[in-house]
Amino acid sequence: MARQGLSRALVTASWLAEAVRAGRVGAGLRVLDASWYPPKERNARQEFKERHIPGASFFDIEECRDKSSPYDFMLPSESHFADYVGGLGVSNDTHVVVYDGDEVGTFYAPRAWWMFRAFGHKEVSVLNGGFKNWLKEGHPVTAEVTQPTPAVFKARLNRALVKTFEEMIQNVSSLKFQVVDSRPEGRFRGTELDQGLESGHIPGAVNIPFHSFLSETGHEKSIEEIQEIFRAKKVDLSKPLTATCRKGVTACQIALAAFLCGKRDVAVYDGSWSEWFHRAPPHYKVSELKRSKA
Repeated sequence: MARQGLSRALVTASWLAEAVRAGRVGAGLRVLDASWYPPKERNARQEFKERHIPGASFFDIEECRDKSSPYDFMLPSESHFADYVGGLGVSNDTHVVVYDGDEVGTFYAPRAWWMFRAFGHKEVSVLNGGFKNWLKEGHPVTAEVTQPTPAVFKARLNRALVKTFEEMIQNVSSLKFQVVDSRPEGRFRGTELDQGLESGHIPGAVNIPFHSFLSETGHEKSIEEIQEIFRAKKVDLSKPLTATCRKGVTACQIALAAFLCGKRDVAVYDGSWSEWFHRAPPHYKVSELKRSKA
């Protein structure tokens, strides 16, 4: 836990429970539930209303995004993000802890973590193990909705942490940075549909499914285990790295895992496969299924 304390990228349920018990949740410490689920499966906002970590606010990724984009969950503008998180009581001096209620342990929380970092916020952490383990350990929950005092947040996009379609296209030939795709193997290989889209991957990308970094309990694996996962896939953490997935969400798990190993500059291709599928030329979409049909 000493290493986790240094990185501040993760906090334990016991640490957060003590902060809640001691009344430290407020202007200096904000807890955000960043859950999102397919609408037909679960209702994240309704579940938040029914039970959540005391003092937490709901971080609605449907609201905090670029609604003009044809692609899901693209980053909002600096002003949009600043206004939204300011409304949740987050200032530039606030320590933010994000979590979600997914059954795997952590799914959307790393996306919120990365968004804060992309907009220049350094004091942001993911609750290790998520709400699932918060409940399992018997920590308190409430249905009481807190109304935080609005704060002023100044956002400045760190473009080094975000890759555009144009940059990804150029990299296919220039190979300036490594690309890791966090989707399941079948979607990466192109042998199964990717949420309705034909699947496949960007030329040169390496596949490390995001759940590889999570233990059976839903906690992040140890730093040594994470380093070995990258090594086994011949990903060099001393060199530039960009993460991608279906819509820029689980790619943030790659960024978080690398961050825990001391690599704090992993970029995320925000449009990911959703954009690549619609915009890239056919020969830039690698698929085993297409090869088998040929």
